[in-house]
Amino acid sequence: MAKNIEAAERRLARVRRSLKKVANGRPRLSVFRSSKQIYAQVIDDAKGVTVAAASSLEKDLKASLKTGADKAAAEAVGKLVAERAKAAGVDKVVFDRGAYMYHGRVKALADAAREGGLDF
Repeated sequence: MAKNIEAAERRLARVRRSLKKVANGRPRLSVFRSSKQIYAQVIDDAKGVTVAAASSLEKDLKASLKTGADKAAAEAVGKLVAERAKAAGVDKVVFDRGAYMYHGRVKALADAAREGGLDF
């Protein structure tokens, strides 16, 4: 178990290191995926503040979703975080997938955020 945690931490550090090189001052769209929910937030690292956030735990989403841990939930969260980021004046972001592979729920969230108007 400890080997898996160490490997995930290395992947996370590698992804963040590469994001810092290409960010050019853009905020990052960070994704956290648990076994039951999915969360996304747009973070401005220069100021150290969260600009916009959304999760599958929000009342309006939770009522309309079968579960918080499927692609439909990820798409809904992606659209919602894109809408909130656009309202906050953020158009361009860098996508921070964390230690997760870019497929399944993470990819569904990213595609929905792109459809919602975020550019990355």
